Amino acid sequence: MTRVGWEVESAVKALSKKDCVAALDLLAEAYPQAACALNYHSLFELITAVVLSAQTTDKSVNLVTPELFARYPGAAEMADADETELEDILRRIGMYRTKAKNIRLMAQALRDEHGGEPPDSFDELVKLPGVGRKSANVVLSVGFGHQRIAVDTHVFRIANKVGFCHERDVLKTELALMRQIPENRWTEAHHSLIFHGRNCCFAKKPDCGRCVINGYCMSFGGSNAARS
Repeated sequence: MTRVGWEVESAVKALSKKDCVAALDLLAEAYPQAACALNYHSLFELITAVVLSAQTTDKSVNLVTPELFARYPGAAEMADADETELEDILRRIGMYRTKAKNIRLMAQALRDEHGGEPPDSFDELVKLPGVGRKSANVVLSVGFGHQRIAVDTHVFRIANKVGFCHERDVLKTELALMRQIPENRWTEAHHSLIFHGRNCCFAKKPDCGRCVINGYCMSFGGSNAARS
């Protein structure tokens, strides 16, 4: 997109806070099962699965983690793992070599600095190998119950497509959504937008005809009041 094109798009007003809440209500009704799709049984397994899910589907991660966690159930075991053995287990997911290195180094940091468990702190989480802003927010919301909006590709695409916000990068999108959506619904919004992206608002060919929020979607022509 050209600079002029982006400026024109950015000039479009976002949905009102009231419309954002109304759209979230419809998404919550459509996807009552919306939640973290990664399989885990401990905070260590959660943070490991989240790191593995970068640029990889949750479904693919769930195929490799049973063997991974059976062989390395905690930070102490994974910290001492042979990296080539980790690579063999992770071979079916994207960037498996980098991820094998990251989860081993992360496990070492957890063992040596945090008693083997992920810390309940954003600043400490993002210091861990392989853990960025999105991953830290997922761990804090899913693992510790904090209200967070983790912006992945689905959330970024749909939030800006529908009109929850109009931002050019992930961080600005996260901050804009935090302003638009009540704090007690941040985590819900994250999961609902992801489920909507997986089930209806596809990147290549969105199914706008059966979209439950097409009346609010600015790309579809909804929420004319928000444009005035």
